[in-house]
Amino acid sequence: MLKIILLISASFLLSIIVVSIQMRKFREKGIVAVDYYKKDLRRIPTSGGLAILCVLFLMYILMSELETSTGLSLLKISYMDWKALIVVAFFGSFGVLDDFTDVGRPAKIFLPFTFSLPLLNAIGSGVVILPPFGQVDLGLFYLLLIVPTYIMVVSNLVNMHSGFNGMAAGLSAILLGVLLIKSVIAGRDTLFMLSCMFGALLGFLYYNWYPSRIFDGNVGALAVGAAIGVGIVANGFLVSGFIMLIPHTVNFLMYVYWRVMRKLHPEDERWKPVKFGRVRDDGTLEVPNALTLKWVLPYHFRMTEKQVVLAMYGLTLVFCVIGLFIPY
Repeated sequence: MLKIILLISASFLLSIIVVSIQMRKFREKGIVAVDYYKKDLRRIPTSGGLAILCVLFLMYILMSELETSTGLSLLKISYMDWKALIVVAFFGSFGVLDDFTDVGRPAKIFLPFTFSLPLLNAIGSGVVILPPFGQVDLGLFYLLLIVPTYIMVVSNLVNMHSGFNGMAAGLSAILLGVLLIKSVIAGRDTLFMLSCMFGALLGFLYYNWYPSRIFDGNVGALAVGAAIGVGIVANGFLVSGFIMLIPHTVNFLMYVYWRVMRKLHPEDERWKPVKFGRVRDDGTLEVPNALTLKWVLPYHFRMTEKQVVLAMYGLTLVFCVIGLFIPY
């Protein structure tokens, strides 16, 4: 456990340095996005997920070199960890394209499905544990359909459940932290990847927390979401992972409901697309509807951005604690 804590700490400190460098460089280059929930509509460096990916790569390189040259390591990098890195890199690279170019809707639907294929030979078996049924052998159906679909869906759920300062990064940190604890308790794999990603994300969250000094962008949400998805499927936490992600799933279902209603009633103003709310003079949020999870509370109550984010943290933490005690 001490080695994991040291690995998280090293990733955190490295992330603090790398993110600060990216913030300065992107600000100089004008790679910024508007923070619509600030009165001054400030422009903030974006695509901070690049720094998270860089820290992840650096930790793999540094720890593998340390192990090769000295025979020492904070935590052994397993075969599954290396495969997990490839998957996360694929999703992160796609996020970069999505941030800076228009990849198109068909590509967003079909390409991510293939990104998880390198993980399949590392998983090897289609046997999963489904409470209360116990071990179930799903064979190739699990490897070729469930695994890539699960990871793709999780990465997109994380990407969709965002929009406020520190929200996506904080929720993902909670998920990664609980997955890491559950993996340690169960004696499962991907401990190195989860530890490094968790530490790197905490370092990023230091700058992303309210008021944000950098946004994660699609590259961050997709890469971190893929890491969460890999941590779930590689360790066989399908049921508990689903429970932990219930708030993200509810947010997605609310989006589906809005799309259906917009299709059925295209002229109704209630279903017109509105991407952002605004900030009132007293600092509370004014949102146009309650059709996304982060807008439900400020639609009914006067709440600040920080209060809403903390409420979303609490909601996800409840389901993560439940998921922690689901049998694996």
